[in-house]
Order: sequence, then C-alpha cells, then structure tokens
Amino acid sequence: MPDIEFAANGGTAPGYLAAPESGSGPGVVVLQEWWGLEDHIRDVCDRLAGEGFVALAPDFFRGETTDQPDEAQQKMMALSMDQAEKDMRGAVDHVAAHEQAEGEGVGSVGFCLGGGLAVWAATVNPKVKAAVSYYYVMPHGKPDFSQIEGPVLGHFGTADDFVSVEDAKALEQEIAAGGADVEFEFYEGAGHAFFNDTDRLGTYDEQAAKQSWERTLAFLRDKLA
Repeated sequence: MPDIEFAANGGTAPGYLAAPESGSGPGVVVLQEWWGLEDHIRDVCDRLAGEGFVALAPDFFRGETTDQPDEAQQKMMALSMDQAEKDMRGAVDHVAAHEQAEGEGVGSVGFCLGGGLAVWAATVNPKVKAAVSYYYVMPHGKPDFSQIEGPVLGHFGTADDFVSVEDAKALEQEIAAGGADVEFEFYEGAGHAFFNDTDRLGTYDEQAAKQSWERTLAFLRDKLA
C-alpha cells in the first residue's frame, strides 16, 4: 500500500495508507511514536487493513525517522502542534472520504507521542468517534478534553518508566471530567512501548500486546459500526 499526499488545511501532508484488499470498513488514523513514521507504524496500518479497516498514518516528521532515543526526543519536542493539528484534521477527513471507508465516524489509534495525539485528534475533528491511546505521552500541553465526541480507550503498563499508573489514572479522571466516556486498561508488569514488537526499548510484551490489540479491534468495531 502506498505512501500518499493528502490535503491538510490548504496544503498537503505525507502519510501511509493501507486499505482492505476487498470490501470496506471503518476508517482509522494511526499516530506515530517519537521515532517517526517507520516500519512499525506502517505495519500497524497493514494489520488494521487486514482486519478490514482503512488506515492512514500521517507523517509528522516529513520523512525523517530515527532509532536513537535522544534524537527521537528532540524531534518530539520540536513538533509544532499547530502543524500536527492541521495534519490530523486532514488525515481524518481524507480517510473518512476514502471510497472503502464506511461506518459511523473515524477512529484514532496512537502510541507514546501518538497516544497523546490520538486523544488530541478527537478534540480537533468531530469526525473522530473513538480514540485509542497506548501509553499516552504529550509534552505540548493538553487539548480541550470537552471537545471529545466519542469514547476513549487507553492501554498502559504498570511498569512504564515514562507514565506512572498514578499519572495515567489522573489523566483518565481528567478526560472523564471533560465529559467523555473513558476506560483505561492496565497491563501488569508491562513497560513503556509494550506493543512495539521491534523491541527497540527492550520492553515488548507479547501477552500485553496481544490482549490490548484484541481490545482495540473490538472497541473500534463496536464504536465505529
């Protein structure tokens, strides 16, 4: 499936699109980790397409990727939220209009930085009707949680060095206070990036990854049907 350019606020933005080989299904935007739009995120899009979703990952770093945590952190901190918002709005609109997309609204799924962006996307485009956040990280402030239109599912490891259980539960309460239906799942002993099977941080957890993925698919199918 191809790298594409899609319309974003009067300009264009790059991304990676994967669609089912046949038939149609709900649209989903996939939001990258701080490494950029690399093979793992493309694989997530491909896996979603294999499950019947139309999946689009916008490329916030414009073709740049890294496997070095220090460089990844620099790229994350340099991210312009104004530009990211435009990219996310455009990506949601693009996947919603795709000829194979059907269902009630669009989903968002993201990991680490993308876990924060998946919730942020739900506040800037009302077409997002279901958001899934894996180990939410967001160094650029907070969106207006009261603008979230649909439910939010979160996945967090209890041994995450970046996001403590306490912080995750506080975030869950904050999102709920904004009026959204939110449920965070916690995976005992799992660390940060437990879903990423490239295991770049040495924290991949096969059981937690499998269980969270099954929950994610069920949630998106239910909420976007």
